[in-house]
Amino acid sequence: MRPMSTNDTPPEEPTGSEQPPKGIWSKDQQPEDQQPSGPAGPVGEPVADARARAEADAGPGPVPEQTGRQRLAAGLWPPRVSRAQLIVAVLLFVLGLGLAIQVRSNSDSSALRGARQEDLVRILDELDGRTKRLEDEKQKLQEQRRELESSSNQAEEARKQTVEKERQLGILAGTVAAQGPGIMLKIADPKGQVLSDKLLDTLQELRAAGAEAIQINGVRVVAGSYFSDEGGGVAIDGKKITQPYEFKVIGKPQDLEPALNIPGGVVQSLEKEQAVVTVTRPAKIVVDALRAAKQPDYARSSSS
Repeated sequence: MRPMSTNDTPPEEPTGSEQPPKGIWSKDQQPEDQQPSGPAGPVGEPVADARARAEADAGPGPVPEQTGRQRLAAGLWPPRVSRAQLIVAVLLFVLGLGLAIQVRSNSDSSALRGARQEDLVRILDELDGRTKRLEDEKQKLQEQRRELESSSNQAEEARKQTVEKERQLGILAGTVAAQGPGIMLKIADPKGQVLSDKLLDTLQELRAAGAEAIQINGVRVVAGSYFSDEGGGVAIDGKKITQPYEFKVIGKPQDLEPALNIPGGVVQSLEKEQAVVTVTRPAKIVVDALRAAKQPDYARSSSS
């Protein structure tokens, strides 16, 4: 390198109009988009802004694939119901409601549905007994009609039948004494657990089995009799009776006794109350307790 002499003139500086050669830039003259950038962007740009710009430039990423449950939920909610679908839904609801009502009406909703086997047996026995008694009564009425039609003295025959009917009605009303086959029922209640409702159930069972005349501890029981609890005992039609309770029942013993001893019947119900029940069949039952004939205040015979 040779030394510069005084005669040598230094090279001229380029003017503002002159541009450096293409491709040659100073550090301050480089375009903004070509300025060196750091890890996050151009010099001086915050890292967060550079990251946001990079994400924006990259555009939306791939949509994650939905699971089957998510697709099902998206298809069901929010519901997209058209008018036709709404009408079909209403018609199906009405149809289902009608079918439910029809099935319910056809189902057996009677009290026998939940009855025990013992109760069903007792009910069947009662129905058989009533059917037989009705058949017997039908035969008697037919015989009476034949006698009236064939008798030469129809007036006398009609009078006899009227007297017989009066006697029968007197037995039922308790105004005349009665005797015949039957049973005696004795209930001893040392614990005092047998109340009026138990005696009433016993009476109803005997009537259902065909009892024609009943007397309890000297009190004639008729259709209008009522039971009530009294201190230390039970009252029938206001007359107090004490234990042991003795039933004198006229009727067919073969029907009366089994009706009391069927499973779940009167005897078992009373024994659950720790009562002692005894049923016997005497040769003859006499029901001699009477009730005064009550004259009706307003009712009159239609034939008079």
